[in-house]
Amino acid sequence: MTFAPFSFMYVPRRLSEIEGQEKAVERLQAALKRWKPGGGSFLLYGPPGTGKTAIAFAAAHEFNLDIVEMSASDFRDAEQIQGKAGNALQQQSLFQRGKLILIDEIDGIAGNEDRGGVQAVAALLEKPYYPVILTAENPWEHKLQKIRKACEMVEIAPLSYSSIAKVLAKICRAESIPFDTEALKSVARRAGGDCRAAINDLQSLTAVTREVASQSLELLEEREQQDTMPEALVRILKSTDLSVALPAFDHVSEDTDEQILWLEENIPFEYDNPEDVAGAFDSLSKADVFRRRIRRWQHWRFLVYINALLTGGVALAKRQKYHKMARYKPTGRLLKIWWGRQKALKKESVASALGQCCHSSKKAMVPYVGFYRKIFKHNKKMGAAIAEQLELDKEEMGWMEK
Repeated sequence: MTFAPFSFMYVPRRLSEIEGQEKAVERLQAALKRWKPGGGSFLLYGPPGTGKTAIAFAAAHEFNLDIVEMSASDFRDAEQIQGKAGNALQQQSLFQRGKLILIDEIDGIAGNEDRGGVQAVAALLEKPYYPVILTAENPWEHKLQKIRKACEMVEIAPLSYSSIAKVLAKICRAESIPFDTEALKSVARRAGGDCRAAINDLQSLTAVTREVASQSLELLEEREQQDTMPEALVRILKSTDLSVALPAFDHVSEDTDEQILWLEENIPFEYDNPEDVAGAFDSLSKADVFRRRIRRWQHWRFLVYINALLTGGVALAKRQKYHKMARYKPTGRLLKIWWGRQKALKKESVASALGQCCHSSKKAMVPYVGFYRKIFKHNKKMGAAIAEQLELDKEEMGWMEK
């Protein structure tokens, strides 16, 4: 068995080998087939470990291109960017082969330390001699507006555990490692959608056991031994024993805000007695008071009170255990909050563009965004002219027209 990292050994060499990203792969493959010098660039965005960099390497191999990889965090000003990325785009490849330029973590370039970095990258993307692929976790920073406009945006979605399990199974077969299918799925689930983390877990596990079996999963690191929120809620909502309820959140990845939202969503489905519901929500409200005190005064010792109220307080709010079956589910408010933040980001981005055009601050232009949205909805021609003047990208135009 080799001790080289599996994540490097088993990088997909063809786009068809990428698991769980069929739509994104098909779109990029078609675009690269018709690509010519001066054509567009591509911005792959999504959570870590979902295959953004792997897709770029697979595309380079499939189209017989030399790949030139660089990280945006390695350079901070226009001079460094021109010296690295600019030279790569201008110089010919060995043996007259084409090249593919990969700029990883482009969102890492957005910060106060930048000195013309974003503008320099955007300038390189205008008419590149070779195809350029950029990756990012969060491409919606306003500073990246010009880069977004110069690129074709390709979303790399979070991976399902079944897709990750397929990747792990391929590695096990290649390494002649016996595996139990359910145990392999368990390793995939614990990675939380991060395929790279799952591959590293697989190598750590099999380096000791030389197999993947259910009894060997306990050897995984503490991160992989975390409880799910439904498991934690069972200990709180189904118990009146403090020794069971108090440590319920000790091994969950969700933070205090998410714990409160999970409890808020599921208490009414579990507790039938109105007094029990009122007592449970009273504990939640008191926990929220301590949470605000931590934010205001940074008194982190209050965390112990928050945990006691969210676990023991909610558990003891009921007069008796409820024996009915209840499926605990995440709150829909998280999705609503996320959508609200996305809308706010786009609104601020448009307001910033208006501010630059009108020589005013972003804050001063926020109230006028709604007015311009009405123009976009009811007068397409005028909206298109405004979008061109403000240099809005496709995502911002789409939001303005909704």
